[in-house]
Amino acid sequence: MKALTNILMKGLAAVLPIGLTIYAVWWLANAAESLMRGFIRGFVPADQYRPGMGILAGLLALFVVGSLVNAYIVRRAISVWEEFLGRIPLVKTVYGAVRDVTRLLPSGENKRDLQSVVVYRVGEARMLGFVTRDDLPELEKQAGGVDLVAVYFPLSYMLGGVTLYLPKNAVEPVDMPVEAAMRLALTGGMASASPQHGNTPPRR
Repeated sequence: MKALTNILMKGLAAVLPIGLTIYAVWWLANAAESLMRGFIRGFVPADQYRPGMGILAGLLALFVVGSLVNAYIVRRAISVWEEFLGRIPLVKTVYGAVRDVTRLLPSGENKRDLQSVVVYRVGEARMLGFVTRDDLPELEKQAGGVDLVAVYFPLSYMLGGVTLYLPKNAVEPVDMPVEAAMRLALTGGMASASPQHGNTPPRR
């Protein structure tokens, strides 16, 4: 019975990641198709509509928005919109949290990305973290002129973490890709991560 249970668990461990990934992709595609279908049918006759047109329209819309977001008038409009939302209780909290999370997505703007992997020593223990900012002039005076670095420490098996503002010489750079280190941290050390070159350590 134990051997049968072990085999079933191995099968589940192999199938579950693939199944969840396929389901997530399917859900996103279906959501985009449903969202854009009504808009497209305003321009395309119902008998000429084909499945997949909503997904293509969604990708095209994202491409257009991504191309325009650097334009001054668009950035100004976004700034005005954020100022407006910032005056609404509760809405500003939710919007601010979502905005900060999305800024961690790779966007070609290095200052918004998780910049490098570091280790922070706590006694004999070591905490794996990610540099989010390597310059914090707004805290220099309060820190007595010490250069600080913002380090994000994710919590294992949770969508959350803590950010500590530490002296730059208190953290040690780790030669490991951010994606591999994130897997290692989120799985409580169960995922393997082979060190590779390519990370830029925080400036000292």
